[in-house]
Amino acid sequence: MKTKYCIWPNFILFFLCFYNICTVFADEIVDLEQEIAFRKSIPIESNQVKNWPDGPIVGAKSAILLDADTGTILYEKNVHEQLYPASITKLMTCLVAIEHSEMDEIVTFSKDAVFGIERDSSNVGIDPGEELTMEECLYSILLASANEVSWAVAEHVGGDLETFVNMMNTKALELGCKNTHFNNSNGLPDPEHYTSAYDMALIAQEFYKNDILSKISGTLYYTITPSEKQPDEFIMKNHHKMIPPLEFSYEYTLGGKTGFTNAARQTLVTCGEKDGMRLICVVMMDEYPDQYKDTIQLLDYGFEQFQKVNISENETTYTMETEAFFDTNVDILGSSKKILSINPSKYLMIPKTAVFSDLHSELTYDSNQSDYLAIVTYYFEGKYVGEAQIEISHSAENIFDFSNGYVTENQNSLTINTKKHVIFINIRILFFVLLGTSAAIFLFFFLFYSIKRKETQPLTISGIKKRSRRKRRSSYPYDFDKKNYRFKI
Repeated sequence: MKTKYCIWPNFILFFLCFYNICTVFADEIVDLEQEIAFRKSIPIESNQVKNWPDGPIVGAKSAILLDADTGTILYEKNVHEQLYPASITKLMTCLVAIEHSEMDEIVTFSKDAVFGIERDSSNVGIDPGEELTMEECLYSILLASANEVSWAVAEHVGGDLETFVNMMNTKALELGCKNTHFNNSNGLPDPEHYTSAYDMALIAQEFYKNDILSKISGTLYYTITPSEKQPDEFIMKNHHKMIPPLEFSYEYTLGGKTGFTNAARQTLVTCGEKDGMRLICVVMMDEYPDQYKDTIQLLDYGFEQFQKVNISENETTYTMETEAFFDTNVDILGSSKKILSINPSKYLMIPKTAVFSDLHSELTYDSNQSDYLAIVTYYFEGKYVGEAQIEISHSAENIFDFSNGYVTENQNSLTINTKKHVIFINIRILFFVLLGTSAAIFLFFFLFYSIKRKETQPLTISGIKKRSRRKRRSSYPYDFDKKNYRFKI
C-alpha cells in the first residue's frame, strides 16, 4: 500500500518562514528610515550663526566641511560626537607610516598580519612571508583598503602593532584631536576604537599637506607587479566613487578614503579643490549612496557660498608705515618701507555676502616665538575665519658689506660684515639712540651756560657770544693798544 505524500505542511512551513523573514526585513527598513529621519533632525550648528550661509540637510549623523588652508569650519553638524570610523582610520595609518619610513623600504608580512583580520574584510591577498615596498603598501591601503597591509605596515614601522597604535594616538593629540582613540591600524570593529568628524577633519588636513599621500589617495588604478618575494599581480581600483570617471564622479575631487562596518555604517573623507580653495568634507554614520550625495552637496555649498580673502591686501590696522628717511644710494640703513607687516600668504574664508570690514579681530602675543611679533585672529559674527602673523618686514632690515659694497637681506637686523667682525645694528634703535644723544648734548650745554652766566637777563645766543668775547679779552696778561697796535706793559 502506497503512502500519499502531502505537501501542505511543508508549504505552510515555507510560508511561515518567508513571512517571518519579510517581517524582520520590513522592521529593519522601518527602523532604518526612523534612524535616518532622526539623523536629519540633528541641528546644524553652523546654520545658527548670524549672517552665515545656510548649509544643506544631510542624512549623516555627523558632518563637517573644513577649509584646509585656514582651518575655518564652513559647515558643522554634531562634529564632536565619538563614533566608529571604520576604514577612514587608514588616513592616520598612512600619515604616521610616511613620516617614519622611506618609500623603498621593504615590508614583510607576518602570519598575524595576514590571518589576524576578519576573513571577509578588505584585503589584497598577500600571504605570510611575502614582501611589498612601502610605496606599494600605501597604494594598497588607500585604494583597496587592505586590512592585512595596514597591519603589516604597523608592525614594520612600530616594531609591533601596539607601539604603532600608540604612535597614532600621539599624532592625534599633536593635531588637536580630543575625541579620538585608536586601537588598531585598519579600523575594524573595536569598542575602544573611535573618533569624531572634527578630529578626522584635522587628520585629513594634515594628510593633504603631504603631496605623496594626496597623489596616492586620488589615483584611480594601481598595479602591483610580481617580484621574487611576491609572485602575484594585483590590479587595484580606488574604492572612492567620486573620483572621475566613477559612478559619483565629481570633477573637483582630489581624493579621499571610504569606510564601512555594520556599527560605523558608511563613513567618508573627501578633499576637493576649486579656484584655489581646498576643502575637506567628512561624513560619518551615513547610508549608501547618501555618503556620496551628502559630500557633493557640502562641497558645492562651500565652493558656491564662500570666498578666499587675502589678509595683507585688506588689513591696514596692524602695519607701520615710514617715510624714506636715511635713503641713500648705498642704503646702509635699508629702504625704509613697512616696518611691520602681515604675512602675505595668509587668507580668510568668509561668506561671499561679507566684506573685510565686517570682521572683528583680536591680537595675541607669544614671547616664545622669534619669527613673528604677534598673531591677529579674525572672527565673523563670533565665528573663527582665519589668522595671520604680524612680522618685521624684511625690506626694513638689510645687510651691508663694506668690503664689497652691497646690501643683502636679513630678517632680524642690519649686519655690517668685515673679515672677522660682524656688527648688528637695528635701524629703529639706531635712529632713536642718535636722536636721544643729540638731545642730551644740547640740554647739557644749555644748562651749563645757564649756571655760569652772571647776568640777570635771559640767556640768549647773542649773550653767549658776548660773554665768550669778554672771557677771551680778560684772559690776556697785558692790555692791547689798538692805536699803536701793540701791547701795553
